[in-house]
Amino acid sequence: MDKYSYISNADVGYIDDLYQSFKENPENIDESWRKFFEGFEFSQQRYGDNGAPGAALEGSKEIKVRNLIYAHRSRAHLKSDTNPVRPRRKHNVRLELDNFGLSEDDLNEEFEVGSEIGLGKASLKTIRERLAKIYLGHIGYEYNHLRNSDIFEWMKNKVETEGVDINPPKDEKKRILSKLNEAVVFENFLHTKFLGQKRFSLEGGENTIPALDKIIRRAAELDAEEVVIGMAHRGRLNVLANIMGKTYEEIFAEFEGNTDPDLTMGDGDVKYHLGYSSHIQVNGKKIYVKLAPNPSHLEAVDPVVLGYTRAQIDDEYRGDMKKAVPVLIHGDAAVAGQGVVYECIQMSLLDGYRSGGTIHFVINNQVGFTTDYDDARSSIYCTDLAKIVDAPVIHVNGDDPEAVNFAANLAIEYRQTFNKDFFIDLLCYRRHGHNESDEPKFTQPKLYNLIAKHANPREIYVKQLVERKDIDKAEAEKLDKEFKKQLQDRLDEVKQKPLPYKPQKIEEEWHFLRRSKLEDFDKSPDTSISKDTLEKVAKALTTIPDGFKPLRQIEKLLKERNNHFYEEKSLNWADAELLAYGSLLSEKKIVRMSGQDVKRGTFSHRHSYLFDSNTNEPYCNLDHIQEDQEPFRIFNSLLSEYAVLGFEYGYAMATPNALVIWEAQFGDFSNGAQVMIDQFITSAETKWQRMNGLVMLLPHGYEGQGPEHSSARMERFLQMTAQENMIIADITTPANFFHLIRRQLTWEFRKPCVVFSPKSLLRHPKVVSPIEEFTKGSFQEVLGDDYVTNKNVKKVLLCTGKVYFDLLEEQQKRKAKDVAIVRLEQLYPYPKKQLEKILKKYSKPKLVWVQEEPENMGAWSFMLRISGLDLTLVSRKSMASPATGYSKVHKEEQAQIVNKAFEI
Repeated sequence: MDKYSYISNADVGYIDDLYQSFKENPENIDESWRKFFEGFEFSQQRYGDNGAPGAALEGSKEIKVRNLIYAHRSRAHLKSDTNPVRPRRKHNVRLELDNFGLSEDDLNEEFEVGSEIGLGKASLKTIRERLAKIYLGHIGYEYNHLRNSDIFEWMKNKVETEGVDINPPKDEKKRILSKLNEAVVFENFLHTKFLGQKRFSLEGGENTIPALDKIIRRAAELDAEEVVIGMAHRGRLNVLANIMGKTYEEIFAEFEGNTDPDLTMGDGDVKYHLGYSSHIQVNGKKIYVKLAPNPSHLEAVDPVVLGYTRAQIDDEYRGDMKKAVPVLIHGDAAVAGQGVVYECIQMSLLDGYRSGGTIHFVINNQVGFTTDYDDARSSIYCTDLAKIVDAPVIHVNGDDPEAVNFAANLAIEYRQTFNKDFFIDLLCYRRHGHNESDEPKFTQPKLYNLIAKHANPREIYVKQLVERKDIDKAEAEKLDKEFKKQLQDRLDEVKQKPLPYKPQKIEEEWHFLRRSKLEDFDKSPDTSISKDTLEKVAKALTTIPDGFKPLRQIEKLLKERNNHFYEEKSLNWADAELLAYGSLLSEKKIVRMSGQDVKRGTFSHRHSYLFDSNTNEPYCNLDHIQEDQEPFRIFNSLLSEYAVLGFEYGYAMATPNALVIWEAQFGDFSNGAQVMIDQFITSAETKWQRMNGLVMLLPHGYEGQGPEHSSARMERFLQMTAQENMIIADITTPANFFHLIRRQLTWEFRKPCVVFSPKSLLRHPKVVSPIEEFTKGSFQEVLGDDYVTNKNVKKVLLCTGKVYFDLLEEQQKRKAKDVAIVRLEQLYPYPKKQLEKILKKYSKPKLVWVQEEPENMGAWSFMLRISGLDLTLVSRKSMASPATGYSKVHKEEQAQIVNKAFEI
């Protein structure tokens, strides 16, 4: 039997794939296969295709030189000269000739493999010099992990052709110097004039400004119409002044403290948190640049920027990902340490969350507050999480503005070509402490001794330009003097004539809206729909295409849905919810919903998508209401709360005419997104004058499911209510939920809305609404009691949400016509007038607040604070945990609450 028969039995396609991987980079494959392919290529070179003899030694050396080239592509970034202030950490890089079986004696020998790096046949000396020039200079490239062959080749060709001799045209050098000059002088000026004031300076990382300038200008040339930037506080004032075009007068006035807080239309925020937007002209093209406002929670703004960008892509640019570019500016400690960055990267290629690729720009100070990088991460680089999505990484020396400029150009070209993420790691330093009054030498004396002696990036670049005769020294000094004079003149003007506070102009999309007034909440607007609209949506919800084979359970659901709309004329929660979304879609509004398993719904009630039982093909009924409608944008999210809620908040921030909903799988899942709730949702309108209509659906209700999935922590949200900052609702009827949803886009203003949504009530036989309640009327903030005899009422049980149905059952059982049950469907803004109107029907009744939650949770503390009523409480006792974990105990507690409510 042929001893080589195993070769013919092998998977030839698999071997060919391995060989292609070997040719891209031998280190991509197992060592045994590497040796096999080296032997194969050696035999090819020695004997040729026709068996012609060749030089065995020469063939062997060709392989060794090629391995030297591949090793530089793979590992040279570990040795490249990227750190401007301290030596690189030692890594076993293995790039010496003897690591490849080569020696100094081989330097003058020529090798065909030189063509791999664009040289053609060349000596080993020339090859090694070219490799050093590309891979061991001021840029360290990481792209060998790219698994898409086309993208790998694109990146390799860019690096090994354009990256050989980085020498921008003279005009571009002057532009770089001009922006660098602005960055350095601005920081020096502020440091001199406002000594001791916090500004989180960019000193040491000033090349961020020329880099951003390049990204924006090149983006405009590559057909982008919008750049959305998210960044924390370091360097933000510099970006506002020298990129966004915020006037120096405005910035100086904020430092001088001349702004009148009464004119800020809210509580305001510190100057290095505020957002800004402007239009920038680039060679006759106009590009819109927006800097998102952000809190001090590091990286929290990231998903907001991505959501905002996606909304612009969906709404403004009709799906063209190249038109809007997100840029996230990170700190090195934050990008490595904050989990929301991972969440954002993991969502970057998902259909529901793609925003066409993000340029991640890391201002790598090499220290986080006081913590050295050795204590800040386990990975070699702060950017190592880029490899999750095969994003290239460029590590660049922050003292080389031309290298930084090259990196910025490559980043935006890559993004516009492939619509994927790209990372720039700007290795720099922080000249001062975390803020300007902080002493960094307490924790890094050695590093800060080096920094103290180190020239700033502008001085280094000017010296380089003068030595190369690209510019004369007098011209550089003239630039510096002119800019300093301009700053001083403007500062003097501000001191002599204080500026009034000038709030930034509202974006065009929001111009048709106004701020809310207290009286807006006295009565909800009409949110009914026409019978024609109801008929159109009902037809879509009850129709499936010919040949579509649903699951048996879905067939039953469709029959029930049809029966609700056309026979019983009474809708349950799911019917009403889908009707609300469909009515808005028919009005050509955007409706977007995301969260874990939202297409079906955690409690299997929504079924917004149906799946063919044979083919698994999806069908969305709400996409087929009428021809000129928007699609129903509903996405099952990745298993994230923080980033996904931030993304939806950003989406709603860009699109005031869109209904944007995030649903928690269970209400307590919102705990994982608390930063977004605290820093954006509850406070952005007063901090940054930014309205937002995001809806949060938080399943809530005590049904014996234990401490984790009973409570959405209503007390937390109610504690954060003030200044009509958001809507808090706990609704008991499908029609009221329908009207609440529609009210979000009917109002002449926008408010975030938190709905404590049902679980067991989704299928409760009493949780239905007659169809006429959808074609007339509006949201009812308070629901009274039609069962009682008003003149006989001695006691009113006030409650909210699911406990109403437990109380109702007991009321009917007892035939207690003297105990009225009144529901607060909206807790905040507190419906004082609506409740008073109902209570006036009764003659001095005893008022009892009934809640399922423990005394220290739920709405009790809120009602005590805000209602002004003489209330008695019925609830569970105060507890550390939201609920018991024992079903039997739960039932006993629930029964006690209900009995006590009627007997107290």
